[in-house]
Amino acid sequence: MPILPLHDGWRFRRRNSAEFHPAQVPGCVHTDLRRNSLIPDPFRGSNELGLQWIEETDWEYSTTFDVSAELLACDNVELVADGLDTLATITLNKYEVARTENMFVGYRFAVRERLRAGGNELKIAFANPMNYIRARLPIHQFAEWNDPVGGSSNIRKEQCSFGWDWGPRFATCGIYKPIALHAWNTNRIAQVRVRQQHQEGRVTLAVQPQLAHEDSTARVRCRLSLNGQAVAQAEGSGTLELTVENPQLWWPNGLGAQPLYTLETELLQGDAVLDRHQQRIGLRTIVLDRHADEWGESFQFVVNGRAVFAKGANWIPNHSFVTEVSRADYENVLTSAVEANMNMLRVWGGGIYEMDDFYDLCDELGLMVWQDFMFACSLYPGDEPFLALVQQEAAYQVPRLANRACLALWCGNNEIEQMAGEITSTPERKAAYETVFYDILPAAVAEHDGVTPYWPSSPHNPDGYEAGHNNECAGDCHFWDVWHARHPVKRYEEMNFRFCSEFGMQSYSSPTVAATFCPPEEMNVFGPAMENHQKNPAGNQIIFDYVSRLYRYPKDYASLAYLSQLNQAHCMKVGIEHFRRSMPRTMGALYWQLNDCWPVFSWSSLEFGGRWKALHYEARRFFAPSLISAHVPGDEKAGKGNYLVNTIHEVNIYTVYDGSEPQNATVKWALFNTDDEMLEEGSKDVSLHPGESSKQQTLDFAAVIEQCGRRLYLRLWLEANGAVLSQQTVFFTAPRFLDLRRAPVQSKVVSQHEGTVEIEFSSPVFQHRVEFDIKGADYRASDNFFDLYPNVPHRVVVRAAPGNDASDVEISKRLSTRSLVDSYE
Repeated sequence: MPILPLHDGWRFRRRNSAEFHPAQVPGCVHTDLRRNSLIPDPFRGSNELGLQWIEETDWEYSTTFDVSAELLACDNVELVADGLDTLATITLNKYEVARTENMFVGYRFAVRERLRAGGNELKIAFANPMNYIRARLPIHQFAEWNDPVGGSSNIRKEQCSFGWDWGPRFATCGIYKPIALHAWNTNRIAQVRVRQQHQEGRVTLAVQPQLAHEDSTARVRCRLSLNGQAVAQAEGSGTLELTVENPQLWWPNGLGAQPLYTLETELLQGDAVLDRHQQRIGLRTIVLDRHADEWGESFQFVVNGRAVFAKGANWIPNHSFVTEVSRADYENVLTSAVEANMNMLRVWGGGIYEMDDFYDLCDELGLMVWQDFMFACSLYPGDEPFLALVQQEAAYQVPRLANRACLALWCGNNEIEQMAGEITSTPERKAAYETVFYDILPAAVAEHDGVTPYWPSSPHNPDGYEAGHNNECAGDCHFWDVWHARHPVKRYEEMNFRFCSEFGMQSYSSPTVAATFCPPEEMNVFGPAMENHQKNPAGNQIIFDYVSRLYRYPKDYASLAYLSQLNQAHCMKVGIEHFRRSMPRTMGALYWQLNDCWPVFSWSSLEFGGRWKALHYEARRFFAPSLISAHVPGDEKAGKGNYLVNTIHEVNIYTVYDGSEPQNATVKWALFNTDDEMLEEGSKDVSLHPGESSKQQTLDFAAVIEQCGRRLYLRLWLEANGAVLSQQTVFFTAPRFLDLRRAPVQSKVVSQHEGTVEIEFSSPVFQHRVEFDIKGADYRASDNFFDLYPNVPHRVVVRAAPGNDASDVEISKRLSTRSLVDSYE
């Protein structure tokens, strides 16, 4: 099948302007304007505010290309555009080929009769989205939760490009995926549907090719291979069966390997191959298990017969301009998720159906994908033209992703059922909502997938959305009492969700990332540059509120950012450890959010560009396969006269284990005062069993507190074969009330290998949340923001990014450290 890519020679201009500029395809108008120095850096300072004219402007892209006689000799030649954003009029040699109005559909247009041998001209004119939206407002007008202008629910376009409470408003346009001419004769393979039947020691694949022209007599050949070795093959018409003996199963991260078989399907005509289709598949079963139990109805993913606690986060577009994300960028962020012991990501419904590189990597890395359809935080129209666009979108995206090893769930939308009163406010609104999310989308999943479960909304109450959106007995929940409602972090421990698919806490950008949009002298969170990078209206006030509950007033922006990240990590630790301790009642925790689309103050654990916040290092600990977790009953509150009332004296020690095989370990603890004198210590041998949360010990320090006060810290750790598997520190009062001792953090390079350095940190005194940094280096560390106990060395492996110096000389020159006591005067 001859293919002619059409990525070269593009230029663009404002509609009706005489001046053209070079363009990059795939790309978008914002990045083309920037590359031609026609606009300033959109992410710098408050530049975003001055670039809103772009969304009100029509743009035109054009290129010329030569077509060979060989290509024109084919029976069919199609213009294949995998992604156009969004309102495109396509003209080939002055003939209008088509008009599009859905960003989330790939298109194929028959153009053979419009091509000519030699030179051809292709133009794609993009109408601005705002005129389209305004024209549709009489049909559908609803105040979207996050669109500051309004109307974005009327257009099938990336919803967060119109602004969100963590992202800028850049409603761009352009050819954002590959575009090419595809030529073919007689017939071609449109897609290949694969179903798996698992039995003991065997998997049978039903392979059903779907052709451009339906032909039940068409002859097809299928081959299945693993690592280049043929495993099974079949030839014939219709649906073919392949049997795999002793299959190697695909498992989520942490539970096994991720072998990917290659399935090659050929369409034959005599001895000739008309078309060839190739894809990778993982042999596995993923079931959403909802069975009646003592707490109501379960909500858990069962993989290859094993119930899995879903550990992960929510994914948003990794760049405001989605074409700027390379495979290396995806790999950087997704391997960070794996290294933090995650096994699931939720592709949130206000962004895009992600690029193939994203799903390829999730397949390879063992990251299950909860896939939202792209609807979020708004009611949507119910008129026939809009519903037709939704049907077209689902019919394209479902088969595109259906065979992915990583795909665990299709979900209709994000948070629309939280506005049940709006849905039911008129019969028309209710009909529109239910037509899309209870008719069109589940029907598309059944027709084009048939295996992956469908869930109407997140959150969703199986008793019906009119019964309320968060049901602790069944379904999934989004919980924002901590953050939006400013409840104490211990509020998490009062909840008994079956699956918590959103919850979070904001933090500030590290000085390194903040410097990419704001000069150091302007690093004031209430100044114009930083205010523009805080998209939640109450965000700064809420961060300060929560920080002030734990920590002292910071001495500068660097200290404020550090404390905000410690608070974020602490809040997520309290919530997620509670959820993990609660299994099997609770079987999933996906925090908001993994990543950022630009440098911003947000809920992410990875900053824009991939730098790990304190939360991501903490995620590596609280998602660890072997976890020691402290449940601390009681609380500390200010009473009358601002006198503290503190009822904390007990510590319940839990172990949580989701490894594959049972393991013997030892729980250890040691109680110190803040002069670093050990007051008590103890240990207990324990057995860890897969999928089990166990309360191992209750320690009561009431007598010690009565005698010594609350100037105490408790070290807990879980040990096996001389190695520390998990550890944490417990305080009996907020850290701001502790006078922790000061001392330099000592560091030395203890080993060095190609690209990595092992650094040993130590201190003669207890140091809470030691952060180290290597100035100017791009690196990833095995740990950071850790506690140092007196004279207990802690080793960290630092892996340098390609092109960065990881020598011990460079490390010693650029290494800096801070701990909690360095954040205040």
